[in-house]
Amino acid sequence: MPASLAPPPSCWTVSRATIVAAGLLFAFLSAWAGAATWFIVFHDEALARFVARQSAAQYAYEERVSALRARLDRVATQKLLEQDGIEHRVADLASRQVELENRQEMLLGLAEPAGEAPPTPLPGPSRSAEPKPVPVPSSEPLGLRGDAGDERGAPSGLSLRIAGLEGAIADSAARQTRTLDRLRWRNRGELARLREVVAETGIDPGRFAPRPGGVGGPLVAVGTGPFEAAVAAAQVDLGALDALRRAVRALPLRRPTDGDAGLSSLYGYRTDPFTRALALHTGVDLRAEHGAAARAAAAGTVVAAEYSGGYGNMVEVDHGHGISTRYAHLSAIGVAPGQGVAAGQVVGRVGSTGRSTAPHLHYETRIDGDPVDPVRFLRASARFARGSPGSAAENLERP
Repeated sequence: MPASLAPPPSCWTVSRATIVAAGLLFAFLSAWAGAATWFIVFHDEALARFVARQSAAQYAYEERVSALRARLDRVATQKLLEQDGIEHRVADLASRQVELENRQEMLLGLAEPAGEAPPTPLPGPSRSAEPKPVPVPSSEPLGLRGDAGDERGAPSGLSLRIAGLEGAIADSAARQTRTLDRLRWRNRGELARLREVVAETGIDPGRFAPRPGGVGGPLVAVGTGPFEAAVAAAQVDLGALDALRRAVRALPLRRPTDGDAGLSSLYGYRTDPFTRALALHTGVDLRAEHGAAARAAAAGTVVAAEYSGGYGNMVEVDHGHGISTRYAHLSAIGVAPGQGVAAGQVVGRVGSTGRSTAPHLHYETRIDGDPVDPVRFLRASARFARGSPGSAAENLERP
């Protein structure tokens, strides 16, 4: 090539650099176009995946919140149920306490007439005390804790205390039942003993039955359970026991002389000491020294205190219910007609007035004016004294 046609060296260098730059620009534009094309093609898929991940996270959070809310609802429901159960148990405790106090009054009413020591008062709130609402702790932190024991919280300890009170009330009720059984057992034993005493005298206990009086009043029901039925039966026994005690107090069971020197003559047919013929002796002759005390065999009212034929100086005491006693051959009379005397009170002094061969006490017992054997009453007195503590006279004075 001719030298004149060759391009200058500087121009060739510039063209090459331009070509390289253009190539690089093309490569960049191609990459950008590819990226733009990829973004346009895959944009929806990436966005969908992102939205799916966000939705899954939101659903998981909402499910956890729902689970926590459900747990809180369960805990709240459990608290309400526990609250209702505790309030019911507290109300039941108050009701049973009132029932125990009513039973205590019943026992007092049975123990006092029977001479028993009053039952020990029961501890506990006053009858007028109303059951207070039981506070239930908040369940919010308990539900979040997830501890079954913690969820019960304070009511569990309160339930234990209530259970302890329920056990104490049950023990008190059992003690009351045992006390009632003991009272009934003692009353029935005393009834049987007093019936034997009255039967020993040959007197019908119905003679001493009180006349029925009027009864009434507003109805205040106290229950119809076994305890109340036992109390009603005990009251029947107590009424019969009271009537028998009154009967025994009216009986001339005390020996009219001090000591027991024996009998010099029995009741019934005997040879009369003066006529030597068969005659009826209407009493017993008790050996005693001249001037010894002649005592009333039971409480009563003096109806005669005078010299009376073969009786000599004689005192007659009316004990009620048609029963009377006579004390004859006295050397001195110590009472006056119309005077009330107590069992064991001196009514005169032993002597030998009237139809008498020596100092002694002629003692008679009469029912509706007819003489009966005083030995029956003396035997009943011995039985009475053996069956109870203390002397017969002391027991006769017991209510």
